[in-house]
Order: sequence, then C-alpha cells, then structure tokens
Amino acid sequence: MDVWTTAEVARLAGVSARTLRHYDAIGLLEPASHGHGGLRRYGRPELLRLQQILLLKRLGLRLDVVAEILQGDLDPVDALKRHAAEIDTERTRLDRLAATVEATIRQLEGGQPMAPETWFGGLDPATEAHYRDEARRRWGQAVVERAWETLQDLTPEERRAIPEAFNDINARLSALRQAGKAADDPDVQEVVVDHYRLIAKHWGDQPTAEAYRGLGALYTDEPRFKDTYEQVGDGFAAYMRAAMDAYAEASL
Repeated sequence: MDVWTTAEVARLAGVSARTLRHYDAIGLLEPASHGHGGLRRYGRPELLRLQQILLLKRLGLRLDVVAEILQGDLDPVDALKRHAAEIDTERTRLDRLAATVEATIRQLEGGQPMAPETWFGGLDPATEAHYRDEARRRWGQAVVERAWETLQDLTPEERRAIPEAFNDINARLSALRQAGKAADDPDVQEVVVDHYRLIAKHWGDQPTAEAYRGLGALYTDEPRFKDTYEQVGDGFAAYMRAAMDAYAEASL
C-alpha cells in the first residue's frame, strides 16, 4: 500500500503542512493512519479527496460547502450554481463601485459636467482597472470608500451642483492667472482654500498635504484630467497644481 507523509503530500499538492493539519482538525481530510509521534500518513483515497477539495476550493467554494458536497449532502451542480449567482451579484456591486470611483474622481477634479444617472454606468475594463488602482495608489482605499459613501448620500440636486462648484473655482483661478497673479499669490490662495474645502467635503475627510499635492499632480500627470484642465486655458493644469502645492506647503 502506497502511503505518503504530510510533508510529501504537501509537496505533491502544493499546499502547506499547516493546511493539511487544519483539514484534519475540521474533519475535511483525515489521514489514513497516524504513525509514531502522531505522524500523519495518507493513502491514494486521501490524495483523491484532497484533489477534489482543492478543485472545489479553486472554484471559490467555502470549506463548509466543500464538506457538504464531499459528504453527499449537497449536489455539486447546485452548489456551483449558487456560487455563480453570488459571484454575479458581487461582480455587479464591484462594477458599480468602480464606476462610482471613476465618476467621483472626475467630478472632484472639476471635469466636464456629467448627468448623475451616467455616474453609475459601466466602464471599459482597462479604464476601470486603471482608475481604481490610481485612486487607491494616490489616496488609499479608505479615501476612495469615503468618497463613494459621500456621493451616495447626496441628493440629485447636490450631485448636479458638483461640476458647477468646480467650474466656478476654475473660472476664478483662470481670471487671476490672466491678471498675472502668481500661483502663491494671496488672492489665488484664497480661491484654493475654497477648492480644498470642496475636496474635503466630497472626500468625507480633510486631505493631508501629501494627498492634496497628489491630487494636484493628477492634473498634469494624467492625460484625461490634464486635457480637462487645459480646456480652461493653456497651461492651466500646471498653474492649478502649483497653486495647490503652495497651499499644501503653507497651510497643511
């Protein structure tokens, strides 16, 4: 009779010895026998059962569901159908969240007005992944989640007012720029205070100096956002970033 030790099975199956001990402890995969000093030994039936466990687990099923299937208490097709429905529900939720994050960022950056009902539409997968990762990298998961929650709490009227508020700030800064005011000029910084407060309102928290500078960097580093700000005027994206950097340096 062929038998394998815990270490040998772990190597064959690509799992840890700790995992095998856990499976034994919960009654999911008991060894064929125990040797001297409690050494576990596994035979072919146990290896076949482990293969089934890992396959079902790879499909995303919880261990308690796997146990029900292997015990014959739950039809595997029914279990997989139920799991597929759960995946579909979660996928829909994540798609909506990703779309909301992208829309929130664009609105917070003063992008072109968008009808609120379009903020929850689907995105191209590459764009979705890019903006999700970009938001998390620059501001962290907590900020992204707070911004999403804040957006959900807004009334339709408040949502429609977001672009107008940012457009007003952009127009005021553009006028100051055209008047020859430097980015760190007190008049410019007075407008930036309004911008910072607006960002804090929709983020659900006050951005740190690092976060606010990162937000400004998005204006010049990210083509889609830069294009939006350059529509205000050539060089406006860099001007806005410099004004935000000055505010972060002096006031945050």
